Amino acid sequence: MGRAHVVAREASREAGVSTTATTPPPSNARWSPGSLVRARGREWIVLSGSDAEVLRVRPVAGSEEDQTSIHLALEATPVADASFPKPEPTQKAGHDAALLLRDALVLSLRRGAGPFRSFGQIAIEPRAYQLVPLLMALKLDPVRLLIADDVGVGKTIEAALIARELLDRGDVERFAVLCPPHLVDQWVTELEGRFHLRPVAVTAASAARLERNLPPSESIFTTHSHTVVSLDYIKGERRRAEFLRACPELVIVDEAHTCASTGQGRHQRYELLKGLVSEKARHLVMLTATPHSGDEDAYFRLLGLLHPDFAALSDAAGDEHKKLRDRLAAHFVQRRRPDIAEWKEGNLFPRRETKELTYKLTGTWERFFDAVLDYCASVVAAAGEDTKKQRLNFWGTLALMRCVASSPAAAVQALRTRAGLEEEVAEDDIEARVFDGAADALPDDDVEPPAASEEKALAALITQAEELTGQAGDPKLKILTDHVVELVKEGFNPVVFCRYIATAHYLGQHLATKIKDVAVGVVTGELTSDERKEKVELLGDAERRVLVATDCLSEGVNLQDHFDAVVHYDLSWNPTRHEQREGRVDRFGQKSGVVRATLIYGANNPVDGAVLEVILKKADKIREELGVPVPLPDDGHTLSQALMKAVLLRNREREGKRQQAFAFVEMDEAKAIETRWLDAAEKAKKNRTVFAQRRLKPEDVLPEWKKSLAVLGGKEDVQRFTGRALARLGGALEPVGSSGRRGFKTPLTALPEDVRERLDVEGLVGSLLIDFEYPPAPRCRPVQRSHPLVSVLAETLLERTLGNVAGADVNDPGVLGRVGCWVAEVVTSRTLVALVRLRHQLTSQRGPQATTLLVEEATAIAWTGGPSSLEGPDALALLSPVPASDPPAHVRERAVTQALGQLDTRMSELDAFAERRAQALLADHRRVREAADALGRYSVKALLPADVIGLFVLLPKVD
Repeated sequence: MGRAHVVAREASREAGVSTTATTPPPSNARWSPGSLVRARGREWIVLSGSDAEVLRVRPVAGSEEDQTSIHLALEATPVADASFPKPEPTQKAGHDAALLLRDALVLSLRRGAGPFRSFGQIAIEPRAYQLVPLLMALKLDPVRLLIADDVGVGKTIEAALIARELLDRGDVERFAVLCPPHLVDQWVTELEGRFHLRPVAVTAASAARLERNLPPSESIFTTHSHTVVSLDYIKGERRRAEFLRACPELVIVDEAHTCASTGQGRHQRYELLKGLVSEKARHLVMLTATPHSGDEDAYFRLLGLLHPDFAALSDAAGDEHKKLRDRLAAHFVQRRRPDIAEWKEGNLFPRRETKELTYKLTGTWERFFDAVLDYCASVVAAAGEDTKKQRLNFWGTLALMRCVASSPAAAVQALRTRAGLEEEVAEDDIEARVFDGAADALPDDDVEPPAASEEKALAALITQAEELTGQAGDPKLKILTDHVVELVKEGFNPVVFCRYIATAHYLGQHLATKIKDVAVGVVTGELTSDERKEKVELLGDAERRVLVATDCLSEGVNLQDHFDAVVHYDLSWNPTRHEQREGRVDRFGQKSGVVRATLIYGANNPVDGAVLEVILKKADKIREELGVPVPLPDDGHTLSQALMKAVLLRNREREGKRQQAFAFVEMDEAKAIETRWLDAAEKAKKNRTVFAQRRLKPEDVLPEWKKSLAVLGGKEDVQRFTGRALARLGGALEPVGSSGRRGFKTPLTALPEDVRERLDVEGLVGSLLIDFEYPPAPRCRPVQRSHPLVSVLAETLLERTLGNVAGADVNDPGVLGRVGCWVAEVVTSRTLVALVRLRHQLTSQRGPQATTLLVEEATAIAWTGGPSSLEGPDALALLSPVPASDPPAHVRERAVTQALGQLDTRMSELDAFAERRAQALLADHRRVREAADALGRYSVKALLPADVIGLFVLLPKVD
């Protein structure tokens, strides 16, 4: 066995995911997945990934984290067959212990037996529509999928579900997420918190540390099975080549549209993705809310990454075009909010209420704005015939116009910056800062750009701007203040988005002094990603809150947990940014039924008027018709430049005619771009029919999720178990604050040392603030079934209870016992409940390749004394109700002894039960496979005998 293979398998084990053989075990392998063996003085369960020489195993009473390898030839005592130990009379349990044992067994299972292999590992309850991309992925081999759902629908969840499922099916062992730098932390958090995965962040800052001490033959991507990688770090030629050499089997690309353009330095990203898809077997999932960002060539290059044939759609016509679109539909899903609403799953998204507010420049404010426009016109005219100077001066004037329209504070910053420049500013730098760039540049573009200047005129403008900054009476600021007060009074928590750092601080200082008893926070690109996230979380603790932010927060940090209104203080020149801003709060998981979106603009501000009338109004109309925004097809900013030239020219026409300056619809540039925009909207409308995937019916398989939830345990089960388990081991769940406030405090210091050590490894120390709801209460961690706290508690109780009977400490509260007897009102005759763990082998065949996995069920069978029995959830439910009473000690002893004797005679019935469950599981797998039209065949084999975890006698109440 090669060292690289061993390293990969060990890395996979450390990440908490089992590796799986891609071919069946050799015929001379004695033990297959699910077999029980005895070695090193204890019993083990054989896992997938074993072969004739090395067994991958975990203790029968242990967790996934305890798995290890046994090299058969090196064992001093030969490995032998084993059987699961049956309950003993001495392992007594009361009702509370029996219920804890049941819940610990259910919540410890990671290899659930349902057709969706991943559901035991995730901490969310996916909606029906979120299963559609997963069903599509199960149809494809390799998976080549473009998920282009609307902003806020949950593309991250949909892609992570696919990754988790492919991992748990054994189809892949490694994956990487490629995303813009500012999204790296968000991806790591989502994968850790919701999908029980522990990816390593690979960025320019972390790469050197990760590469330290690696052997020359190893790579970050072979050593670490799961990674989230900055596109900017990996796109360079040398890094790209290394990544392609060691690339995982599955790659997820977020903001994929930024990888399809070949302009403005983007060609390196495109070359990276071209290299990825050159490997025919590699799985690729691409995510974007804007697959068609206005660049036709980039759009078809993006489709060509799914399959080279799809790039030909740009020139195809007639039947050829229809056939290609039909083929593309198997690889492309694009749903708008109206498409999601058709699933009738309740109110998944809030109702968005929009409003426009206008202010009017008067007095000194109007005179300052006029002076700036006059100054800008003179600067442009002063460039003469020098083409380069014309461009620099024009872009500089645009920068100043944007800053002045934002706030006097931003104007001061821009004017001072230009006045302090001693050397010429690069053209690209000015252009990039003036225009609202791509989503992946958001954290870096809120710095005020330098303004072009004629130095003699600057001093007077700077003086005016400084005076206005310190004055009361800013009409734009007043209308914002009044509106924020109104929003807070109505119970909303707003986010105010502005364009520049100076404006953000200007607003934050003013609002903090004007609005009492409300926490006001300011977040800009000056802060690191972690600092931005921390500031948002701290602000979320306040009962009433207002956040002022630049566009550094319009992507990368979800705000729906703490905020439910958006105010656009500055108009963006790119309508997509408006949607990105509103999408931070109007998204899946927003608890408020209504979100507000308010647009503020100047009624006599020609800059606002031009952008509003020609760009934003048209974007709103298209969005209203389609239910989704269509990006402005103006990558070269020709429309914005034309609009601002018109503003400068028409500024010469004084007050009486200025209102006419907003009517730019006759401009050639505007009409040409409008034509392209409407054409893109029409294409988007046609795509909605084909790519909304209405033919897939998740409701056909959603019952399998409901079954899984019943078997795996929902949030009520998790909360009940966590509270009782902590109390059993010396800890507690302490409600936080008043009765109306959610959340619990959980001190860990009183827990046994071995439990604390295991929690410490998971980063859980001291006292935790937790919540069992999602989103969680402020400052609380969300806790679901796969959370380390739940896993450690469940596994600890199982290990202590199912471990060596002879060595068990009867006084240890963590030893729950496995046999018991009580009087129950839910039965009318003596009932015997056997709590069992069923082990099955699930084999899937795709062509010549077969994969055999161990899958497990926590279930029960109850014999009521009649001809029939209760099985599954009905039998498990018998253990829930509080007993009516406890029988005398001698009655309990006799009942338990008789039950253990009966168990021997009922083993054939248990075997038959296990066989029935295997057939039912096979039927469930086939139903999902048919709904997804998935490839390959499945078989399920019950491994006998079943593991009897506990045996409990329920006696009827005697009146």
